[in-house]
Amino acid sequence: MYLGVDLSTLGIRVIITNPHGHIIDSESTELAVSRPQALWSEQNPTDWWVTFCQVMDELASRPYLSQVKAIGLSGQMHGATLLDKNAEVIRPAILWNDGRSKAECVALEQAVPNSRETTGNIMMPGFTAPKLLWVKHHEADNFARIDKVLLPKDYLRFLLTGDFASDMSDSAGTLWLNTQKRDWNINLLAACGLTSNHMPRLFEGNQITGVLQADLASRWGLTEVPVIAGAGDNAAGAIGVGLVEPGQGMISLGTSGVYFVVTDQFSQQAELAVHSFCHALPHRWHLMSVMLSAASCLEWFAKQVVKEDIGQLLEQLESYPVNLKTTPYFLPYLSGERTPHNDPLAQGAFIGLTHDTSKLDMLHGVLEGVCFAFADGVDALHQSGTKATEITIIGGGAQSAYWRQLMADVLKTKITFRKGGEVGPALGAARLAQLAMEPHLSTEQICPQPETLQIHTPNSASQQIFEQRLAVYRQSYSQLRTIFNEEIL
Repeated sequence: MYLGVDLSTLGIRVIITNPHGHIIDSESTELAVSRPQALWSEQNPTDWWVTFCQVMDELASRPYLSQVKAIGLSGQMHGATLLDKNAEVIRPAILWNDGRSKAECVALEQAVPNSRETTGNIMMPGFTAPKLLWVKHHEADNFARIDKVLLPKDYLRFLLTGDFASDMSDSAGTLWLNTQKRDWNINLLAACGLTSNHMPRLFEGNQITGVLQADLASRWGLTEVPVIAGAGDNAAGAIGVGLVEPGQGMISLGTSGVYFVVTDQFSQQAELAVHSFCHALPHRWHLMSVMLSAASCLEWFAKQVVKEDIGQLLEQLESYPVNLKTTPYFLPYLSGERTPHNDPLAQGAFIGLTHDTSKLDMLHGVLEGVCFAFADGVDALHQSGTKATEITIIGGGAQSAYWRQLMADVLKTKITFRKGGEVGPALGAARLAQLAMEPHLSTEQICPQPETLQIHTPNSASQQIFEQRLAVYRQSYSQLRTIFNEEIL
């Protein structure tokens, strides 16, 4: 058996797979995000560990955990987890959707003029490097205590094994990595007041980084099994749905939204805020566009606005006669935006509300607005010359057939929905663990594309109206951008 761990923003999921890659047991629980100030987004790393242990204790009470022979890790990217020389947490982790370090992004690009060529990315507040420079500028005492900087899943790794280690895909998202050479860049580290001694050792996603500590093995009824490097959540999600060859692509409709395409060489389109990272396997890279709020917009609307169950709302929408000529527009920038705007000050907005607007009109507007933001990201990535030859959709939001079809209609492309997409990162982590332990099997044998459940083709009859609405959506952001910046300042 193989254990796959996914430390996401909103919870921890752990799955157990058998030698055939089938999920035979799983457990999950939720996490909360703290937003103490405007633009801030934080979590306490200790909460990650406590929650993870609760999940593992539950799995240990069931029959399969004792048969696990390796552990793979995946998790939310970019989070700055700071430890002192005693390996104690210095301050809450600053998360991927935190927007406080805009000034530090400018400073870093001025300090390292070739940073975009080195990393393949434009500096954004979501990345780890500007977060550390912000800590240096605003929390000097905390910065002086830093001994190690870890990504979220790698903090779990340290507590599991005692080792400071990370993988290439997650580390590429720090913006301290030379993405083509797959190694730390001393100039980018120095610009943040750090050295390679502050960083974990680097491994490919299918390599062993350490073994489970004896006391934890005893607690959970395991042997001292190997712990595998794993991957950042997007790369792990891609592995989970079999995206290992150049040209294979996916849309991840999770808390954030990602359009992801595998490549066999390093390339970049940094000026349009397209991300260029290492993939979870050697000799593979990927490009991706990222929007900061995707399925989280649906969760916000259901919980904060109408205070109703998400499933029931979507069920009502499926039989509702949506009128696209009167449906309000929605800008999904609840946490700012990355691709293509690189605007941490962007905000969400409804446009076109009237007395006749119903909650289901607004709900459709939310789903459509997320699709429009995806369209922006897809267009930006395609300008690099890279384009997916096939697209699989994964993530919690992808469980809605209505939303999947809407995505196909807006993007004007065929989209495939496969089995297991909702647990993609955890499944990818388990697959990477299996790759490490069974090198006699090929990547294709361990990482096949899961069973197709549904194929969505675009409805040609609706394309003209969606093109018109997309044009208005784009104009809305352009005209509101100045207001967003003034309002939040």
